[in-house]
Amino acid sequence: MAGQGGVHNFTWDGIIPRECQPNPNNILRLSVTVKWEIAHEPLNYAVDCLHNCGVGPGMAFANAILKQDSNFGVIGLVPCSKSGTGIHAWIRGNMPYDQLISRAKFSLKHGGTIRGLLWFHGESDTKDKYTARYYKSKVIKFIQDLRDDLNSPLLPVIVVVLRYPKKPFDRKFKFVNVVRQAQMDIDLPNVIKVDANGLPVESDGLHLTTQGQIQLGNMMAQAFLNTKFQSLKFDSNKIYHMSS
Repeated sequence: MAGQGGVHNFTWDGIIPRECQPNPNNILRLSVTVKWEIAHEPLNYAVDCLHNCGVGPGMAFANAILKQDSNFGVIGLVPCSKSGTGIHAWIRGNMPYDQLISRAKFSLKHGGTIRGLLWFHGESDTKDKYTARYYKSKVIKFIQDLRDDLNSPLLPVIVVVLRYPKKPFDRKFKFVNVVRQAQMDIDLPNVIKVDANGLPVESDGLHLTTQGQIQLGNMMAQAFLNTKFQSLKFDSNKIYHMSS
C-alpha cells in the first residue's frame, strides 16, 4: 500500500502517469504533520518511507472515483501504511494501529466523513506458516477493532487479495496461498475484495509496477462505486478481478 511502483534499487524513477496526477481542487492528503495539503505522488512520502517511496494505488483510486462521479466532492486521502509490518503489528497499543486511528480521527475534524479503508497488506505474513495460518482471525479482529474505535460499525473496507509472486521469488513467500485464501474468506459485512493476481510486478517479483498500481487503483475505485449505493447488507463474498 505504501507504493513501490517505479522504485528500482531503492530509488523512485519520478515518473507520474496521467492517472496519478494531482487534482488540486478535489484530492487532498493528510501529511505526516497532520495538515491537509494537495495530494501528490509519492502519496506515502514521510508517512511510511523517504527514499524508496513510489507510486501506489491511492492517487489512481481517487482520480478514478472523480472521473466516474464528478459530483463526488473533495476526497481526502489519509495514508497510514507501514511497509514490512505483519498482521501482528496492527493491534491496539501498537504504533501502526494507534497512528491509523489517530490520523483517521483527525480527518473527521471540520466536517469530514470517513468513507472507507483501503487495505493492501499481507506479504510479510506469507513467509511464515504460523502467521499465515492465523492471518484470517487477526485481520478480522483488526477490522472489528477499527470499526469500534472509529464508531463506524459498517465502515466499508476494500481488501486487496495478494497476487502470487513470480518465480523464483515464490520460494521466499511460500505461504501466499494460505494468506490469499484467508483474505478471500473474510466474512464481514461491507468488506469488498479485489484480486491483484495477474497484475504486473517489478523485478523483485512481488511489488506492483506503476501500471500495476494504476490498474489496482482503478479496480478499487470500481469496487467502491459499485457498492456505494447498495444496502448495508450486500454480498461480502463478491471478489473483483482484473479485467482482460
